[in-house]
Amino acid sequence: MYKRQEYTLGKKERLNSKTLIERLFSGGSKSFPAFPLRVVYMSVEPVEEDMAAASILISVPKKRFKRAVKRNLVKRQVREAYRKNKHLLLDALASRNKRLIIAFIWLDNHIHSSAEVEEKVKKLLFHIVERLE
Repeated sequence: MYKRQEYTLGKKERLNSKTLIERLFSGGSKSFPAFPLRVVYMSVEPVEEDMAAASILISVPKKRFKRAVKRNLVKRQVREAYRKNKHLLLDALASRNKRLIIAFIWLDNHIHSSAEVEEKVKKLLFHIVERLE
């Protein structure tokens, strides 16, 4: 039977566990930039049975954009780019039976076009897939 490609970003795919976020940023994680984004990621053992293969967090520091409207715009751009291209990562994770937690951090003081943001997110996802053990 043909399996339809999932282009949604559900609640289970959001990283909101304080303990996992602390583990991600306390060390042992890998990170690299693709300006204007930096990705920080770490392989984890499933905490719950129904945990998603990849959980993401998107951070746009107040230091970069004082106004919440702009921060939210950038978060929406990154979320949408991930949603459209996450299959690149999820297919690789499924074949290796791994789970990742990922944080996308905005590095620039300017808003970029959605097409450019999508290109960078794709580049980061390809890079993560290459580096999976």
